Amino acid sequence: MRVLVTGAAGFIGFHLCNALLARGDQVIGVDNLNDYYDVTLKQARLQRLLPHASFQFVKADLADRQATPLLFKQAAAERVVNLAAQAGVRYGSVNPHAYLDSNLAGFLNVLEGCRHNRVEHLVYASTSSVYGANSRLPFSVHDNIDHPLSLYAASKKANELMAHSYAHLYGLPVTGLRFFTVYGPWGRPDMSLFLFTRKILAGEPIEVFNHGRHARDFTYVDDIVTGVMRTLDQTAMPDPAWRGDTPDPATSKAPYRIYNIGNSQPVELMSFIAAIEQALGRTAIKQFLPMQPGDVEKTYADVTALSEAVGFTPSTPIDVGIARFIAWYREFYRV
Repeated sequence: MRVLVTGAAGFIGFHLCNALLARGDQVIGVDNLNDYYDVTLKQARLQRLLPHASFQFVKADLADRQATPLLFKQAAAERVVNLAAQAGVRYGSVNPHAYLDSNLAGFLNVLEGCRHNRVEHLVYASTSSVYGANSRLPFSVHDNIDHPLSLYAASKKANELMAHSYAHLYGLPVTGLRFFTVYGPWGRPDMSLFLFTRKILAGEPIEVFNHGRHARDFTYVDDIVTGVMRTLDQTAMPDPAWRGDTPDPATSKAPYRIYNIGNSQPVELMSFIAAIEQALGRTAIKQFLPMQPGDVEKTYADVTALSEAVGFTPSTPIDVGIARFIAWYREFYRV
């Protein structure tokens, strides 16, 4: 297939492009290479992709209303995976307008590009953060998500609503994937595994929020990529059983689907840190801090729907995934 991947120089986008190329797809990668985090890391990822004959890179900002339509027309992609977004829960207190530009304006331009170029299927990244104040665990795609706790989460819920409107109005098949704390080699420097590893190796204290009482459904990037590719290959279809008097948020009469994609095995933060310490052979200096605004205490994915739909089964234990990340980190940064 010809697949357009936005956020191609990002963490998940890079791994997805690699996997699509490995199976023989043609990939058009798009990224604006912004400076939310170290641009040299994004460029290093791209350097791994550019030698592939079937990979084409386009530097573009999806919020650009003139450039994006032309990009979609020239790409002539059969399917699209939208991973471009302003990420980060806490970043909203620093630069809230970034979510408006990237997650709302940019996503609208993606929807328009898909609509006008007969894209067969759009798969887009949502987030576990949309569950917000929900306290019933595990988080289910059939639950209501009307109480986001961060602007990032609100923007991602808006993406799900926007996607549904395009599925309903124009018959555009759309599938949203709610990612649960993705980690692994080539990861983002603002994520906990990256931050903890860097600081432990430097002998600096690590910030342990909520006094270590957090738990996260850490999901290894290779498992995520497998789930994304299987979902991309199975076009969203209308649900004939959907009823307006008892609406299921995960499906629709339109060609629309929402899935959780996570490990479905939450790990306590202190256990996560212990696994990093063991892999590094060093003990962390811990600075315990209160819960931060926008954070949730625990994430836990019910992946039943995705498993039934595409056979998704995460298979990477946390200690194995952490060891792989640290091996990459040591090699990449020559530590």
